[in-house]
Amino acid sequence: MLSPGSSKDVPNRGHSSEHPMPKPMPQPERSEVCNANANSLPSGSAIALSTESVLDALNLILAGAPLTEILKSIVGLIEAHSEGMICSIFLVEEDGMHLRYAAAPNLPESYRIATDGAVIGPEGGPCSLASYLRQAVFIADFLSDSHCANFRDKPLSVGLRAGWSSPIISHGGQVLGTFGMYFREVRTPTEREVRLIDYASRVAGIAIERSRSETALQHAFEEIRKSEGQLRQITDAIPQTITVLGPDGGIVYVNRTVLDYTGLSREEAMESDFRERVFHPEDLERLRGTRRNGFSREIPWENEVRVRRKDGKYRWFLIRYNPLLDEQGRLIRWCAAGTDIDDRRQDEEKLREENIALREEISRSSPYEEIVGSSMPLRRVLSEVSKVAPTDSTVLLLGETGTGKELIASAINRRSKRCTRAFVRVNCAAIPPSLVASELFGHEKGAFTGALQKRLGRFESADGGTIFLDEIGDLPMDTQVALLRVLQEREFERVGSNQPISIDVRVLAATNRDLQAAVAAGTFREDLFYRLNVFPIRIPPLRERKDDIPLLVEYLVERYAKKTRKTFLHIKKTTLALFQAYDWPGNIRELQNVVERAVILCDGDTFSVDETWLQGKGTQAKGTPPSARILPSPGMLAEVEKEFTDRERKIIESALEASRGRVAGKDGAASKLGIPAQTLDSKIASLGINKRQLKGVNSKKRPS
Repeated sequence: MLSPGSSKDVPNRGHSSEHPMPKPMPQPERSEVCNANANSLPSGSAIALSTESVLDALNLILAGAPLTEILKSIVGLIEAHSEGMICSIFLVEEDGMHLRYAAAPNLPESYRIATDGAVIGPEGGPCSLASYLRQAVFIADFLSDSHCANFRDKPLSVGLRAGWSSPIISHGGQVLGTFGMYFREVRTPTEREVRLIDYASRVAGIAIERSRSETALQHAFEEIRKSEGQLRQITDAIPQTITVLGPDGGIVYVNRTVLDYTGLSREEAMESDFRERVFHPEDLERLRGTRRNGFSREIPWENEVRVRRKDGKYRWFLIRYNPLLDEQGRLIRWCAAGTDIDDRRQDEEKLREENIALREEISRSSPYEEIVGSSMPLRRVLSEVSKVAPTDSTVLLLGETGTGKELIASAINRRSKRCTRAFVRVNCAAIPPSLVASELFGHEKGAFTGALQKRLGRFESADGGTIFLDEIGDLPMDTQVALLRVLQEREFERVGSNQPISIDVRVLAATNRDLQAAVAAGTFREDLFYRLNVFPIRIPPLRERKDDIPLLVEYLVERYAKKTRKTFLHIKKTTLALFQAYDWPGNIRELQNVVERAVILCDGDTFSVDETWLQGKGTQAKGTPPSARILPSPGMLAEVEKEFTDRERKIIESALEASRGRVAGKDGAASKLGIPAQTLDSKIASLGINKRQLKGVNSKKRPS
């Protein structure tokens, strides 16, 4: 159990001077260590709650759903974040001394009956204690916690072992209820779970406060016929900002909360320039149009606007307008109730910024999100990219394998007007010919054997955005006809349907084949070629970008060194010369493989490669004319890679034998090879090395 009075372990929810904080309870008789791996939520759960779950709950709140329905929805949303979690929401009764269940759909009935109406105090369960202390309480084990001696029989009788609770506190500091979490196993909260229950309490508090405010407001309207003065006293007591307007939108009355928030007198609030004085100047024009539309119809409407506080600071408010009708159904008043949503708006903005930062970090961490080089051939490509990217023209990327065609396609998309919409990548060569049409255009239920339900195709998923068709030269002839229709008519039909579907998609295509030769051979449609060949971009092979090789090598060495936790301060000049002399038939992809391999094998702080890897494969001796260059023979690269693999296997097997099959640790094979244990495990698995067999061989060599 985390001590309820400990501010170090449990966030303090705030305490007013009228409710002094009790002395901390004694520490439990035995401590429990939290298993972070077993109990932690998936990465980003608290963030997911604030963006998706919170917004779902707020939509119910703003739609005016019953409080019970809203609270049950919140309980369901929170329970979905952790398997086995059972949640409940208590509300404090009017006497301020007892708790009643408002939502506990999955709590055992006998436990719910036994604890409904619980007394708030230090001798009860986690919810009673959280209400009493006005801060979160976490009981990791009812059975062993000495403070639950008078209470533990109730949860243990229904199989509950752990219970956590967070008080639901209003903006005015009043305890409205508690949000509880129960588990059937011993459980200590992680930091994310502490935040989760805190967020859940806040969302529930918004729903409860709004419901009580609306209930109070409804009650006030029922009393309006009795006494105008009595109505004003009631609305003045409501913590929400309340403004009563005439049928034309003119201000008739504002409650005390409006005056206290804005710092204006009642007379100043009645002036015609009241809105100009309290609403943000940037919101006024939008507000005028919204008010005209809202007041023209006798139905509820709402608006979000920034309102100036008396200290000059603006905060976001959600203002909901409700029409008041007489017995004949004629409009007599508008009532506007404002709720402070500034914290919610700031949380949303913060999450948007975090998502942007995350996308940027992902972009930086991917080797295909950086264009490295400054050679003239690459500059020409980038110049063409900058010119065609802002348009919606079809682009055909031509180049050898491994030249980075997908990278250029991503660059075009990022600089286009569609960059915020879907970017769908399709490798046409990776899809079986019989499924290409279904994959690209989707299918209807029953269109073919195995089509058990309707499925959207890649083009439909990319509607409004961009689709990248890699290896376009491998498309079957019948699918080429359908693709031609998409490019010509901007419509297609799902497999098994005759209903045309219109789409707005930009097409980027790429191939390493000679499409004109394919047209001549009859394997590619001539009309489709001309439709794709609107703006062709030729991606130069690496042998035409010799000047970029030093930059690429430096970039790749830094990337792979970081992955293997190595540091390289120098790159041998002979290595760079060797790289620049080689023809690189596999282009940048081959260069990546060679650099990664060398980083793994290099010792010390100087990067170099084994010259035998590239000998006889397009390397050129100093002073040798191009005509005398030795070109690689078929299969030579595969032979060299096999030689390297065999050599790598022998080195690893020798290290494992010396370490008796042990990988990690001071005397393990990873330490002997100077690489991380995780990297060595990956290599052992990829090479199919049997550690147990090597351990046995080593043990046989030891003297008896």
